[in-house]
Amino acid sequence: MIITMQIQENVELAKYSTMGLGGKARYLTEISSRGELIDACEFAKSKELPCLAVGSGSNITWRDEGYPGLIIISDIKGIEFEWQTEDEALVTIGSGEIWDNAVEACVSEGLSGIEALSLIPGKVGATPVQNVGAYGQEIADTLVQLEAYDMKSDAIVTISNQDCGFGYRTSRFKTTDRGRFFIITITLKLKKVNPQPPFYSALENYFKERNITDFTPQAIRDAVIDIRSHKLPNPKDVHNNGSFFANPIISVTKFQQLQQDYPDLPHWTLENDMVKIPAAWLIEKSGYKDYHDEHTGMATWANQPLVLVNEHAKTTKDLMEFRDKIVKEVKDKFDIDLVQEPEILPVK
Repeated sequence: MIITMQIQENVELAKYSTMGLGGKARYLTEISSRGELIDACEFAKSKELPCLAVGSGSNITWRDEGYPGLIIISDIKGIEFEWQTEDEALVTIGSGEIWDNAVEACVSEGLSGIEALSLIPGKVGATPVQNVGAYGQEIADTLVQLEAYDMKSDAIVTISNQDCGFGYRTSRFKTTDRGRFFIITITLKLKKVNPQPPFYSALENYFKERNITDFTPQAIRDAVIDIRSHKLPNPKDVHNNGSFFANPIISVTKFQQLQQDYPDLPHWTLENDMVKIPAAWLIEKSGYKDYHDEHTGMATWANQPLVLVNEHAKTTKDLMEFRDKIVKEVKDKFDIDLVQEPEILPVK
């Protein structure tokens, strides 16, 4: 077998997670084409090794024992606009593109649909896995289809939106088919139209405070970047995985019970008699606002307790111990189970 890409051995995985923790990978390679991807998978198969596809590591942390197989990192680039009409375009983006660069490119064309997802770290290929969302938008809203290499059938396949199994911060790529597909490109349908209010509360407040009434995609993007920059740490400067917990969704009955003790409990009413509660509020009320744990070396970010930061943790075990403290405190206080968003790999 002819190997067309460079395969590294015994690679420190802490460099491939924005949390900066983890052991070593037996093998690691970066691929920039479909051919290199297929070769990488064949290499793993020839050695009877497991393999994992990852992006920039912004939503993952590696276990201390590392990974015994091959890690494949996408560097597949490209942003192509196929205009269907004057006001609508299909945008196909390579999985190795930096996500925010893709958002910027689309907004610069006046296209709306992903502008509220500005400044989310990571690469394009990871966005459908998590069904990335923020400020009222999520990938499932605009994704038409994606192209992927199916490691089960050894073939490149096209998967439609309807077949992605999207849910709140999840998809089939994270659940039933975890590890089966390597995403090559995604295709979004975006429209040249100005977003219309009402917006997510943080955006509404931002515009109201600044008397902004011209709601272009660029205005939304600028606002989101400003809000996120002040609220969240840059993973290039501070080791973190962004929001560490998903916002819990509870029944109306459960919400009404909590509201008796906490009349100011923020919430969003959903369909089917369900209510979404901000995890950050639960964590703060549980005593973990701007909390620094000397024992584990972990902390919560001063401006957003939903973000766990690695100040001087040495191991992923430290992270998980700190995580478990917060989960237990929220459970004891509110009887709500926090669900972790970033993955700890490999999954056991």
